[in-house]
Amino acid sequence: MNGIAVTLGRGLVAGLAGTGAMTAVQLGVRWARGQQLGTPVPRTWAHAPPPAQLAKKAADAVGEGRRLTKKQVPLVTNALHWLYGTSWGVAYAFAARAAEPSPVAGGAVFGTGVGASAYAELVPLGIYEPPWRNPPAELALDLSYHVVYGVAVAAAYAALDR
Repeated sequence: MNGIAVTLGRGLVAGLAGTGAMTAVQLGVRWARGQQLGTPVPRTWAHAPPPAQLAKKAADAVGEGRRLTKKQVPLVTNALHWLYGTSWGVAYAFAARAAEPSPVAGGAVFGTGVGASAYAELVPLGIYEPPWRNPPAELALDLSYHVVYGVAVAAAYAALDR
């Protein structure tokens, strides 16, 4: 198998591992806070999780917004969450192939970058509030989710090299 295909495969697996680790931590925090663990059907699209809001905006942009219903929010949220995390794993794999970073340091930097990119993408769309409008504790928690993600991606990628 050629190097690009191997790197792509390792990136997909690493992205899945990172998304799984991040999801587990997010669910653990929600459980500890006494919050519902599943994604409920929202009252309005404004109450939907960010991945579902993004899907709705994209569907609206291509004239298919009415076909996406609030009942589909749990499925759409999870599908986009896993797709987004997995695709960033592929990006990490190609970057790591060239740079060969330390899994912990490289993963932490990578995860921080993924978190920052989410704000850069979603604030202009009106899905996220700008970071300065959020409490520092919530920003730190969000950062921790992304650092866990990045380190898990990097560790999985490194483990697949053996």
